[in-house]
Amino acid sequence: MPADTVRHLQVLRLRSGDELTVFDGRGGEWEARLLSTAGPVRAEILCHVAIERELPWAVTLAVAMPANDRMDWLMEKATEMGAAAIQPLMSARSVLRLEGERAARRVAHWQAAVVAACEQCGRNRVPEVRPVLSLANWFSTLPAFNDPDVRGEARCLLAAPREGGATSFAAWAGPHKARLQATAVAAGAILVLSGPEGGLDPEEAARARAAGFAAVSLGPRVLRAETAPLAFLAALGGLALQE
Repeated sequence: MPADTVRHLQVLRLRSGDELTVFDGRGGEWEARLLSTAGPVRAEILCHVAIERELPWAVTLAVAMPANDRMDWLMEKATEMGAAAIQPLMSARSVLRLEGERAARRVAHWQAAVVAACEQCGRNRVPEVRPVLSLANWFSTLPAFNDPDVRGEARCLLAAPREGGATSFAAWAGPHKARLQATAVAAGAILVLSGPEGGLDPEEAARARAAGFAAVSLGPRVLRAETAPLAFLAALGGLALQE
C-alpha cells in the first residue's frame, strides 16, 4: 500500500481483521479486509461496489490562483464539492506567480491534497489538477466555442472581486448573464473561469467573452476569489438534488 494510505490506517487505529473501503480513483470502490498491519500492510479484496458520488456534470474549474494558503483550501473544498478537474491560472492581476520547478512542485502538492480530500469525503473519482498556465496561454488552448466537440459544454464566467469593492462583471447583467439552471441542464460539461483577487483585466474579460464565456451571477454580495467557484459548485449541487 502507498505510504500515505498506511499512515491513514495507523491514524484510524485499524487492526488485522478490520474491514475498510478502498478505491483507485477511477470510479467505484472495493470492500476489503486487513490481513496484516505489521511489516508490509496487506489487505484482502472482498467485493466491488459500483457506486458513484459525482455531480451530473463534469465541472472544470479554471481558477486564477489566490495567494498564500487559500489555493490549498480551494483545492480541498472543490474536491469535496464535486469538481472534476482544476486548472490553476495566472492572470494579469494574480498575486501568486508560479513557474518551472516551483509550479510543478505545487501541482504535485495540490494533487496529493485532492487525493486526501477524496479519502475524507468518500469520493471515489479523483479530480485532475492540471499544470499551471498563464491565462493568455490557456485561452489559446481552448477550442472555438462553436466547434462540434464542445457543443455540449457550458462556459461560465464568475463574478470576482475588484479592488475597491465592486464586482468585476456587474455590467454584464441582463442579456449577458447566464441562468445557472438553464446552463447546467443543457450541458454535460461545464467550464468555469473565475478571476483573481483583483478581477480580470479588460483585455482578459474581452477574451473570455470572445471564447464563449457568459457571466453568471452568484448573488448581490461580493465574493472572495476562493469563495466564488465554491459557491458555484454548491449551487450546482443544489440543482443536482432537485433532479
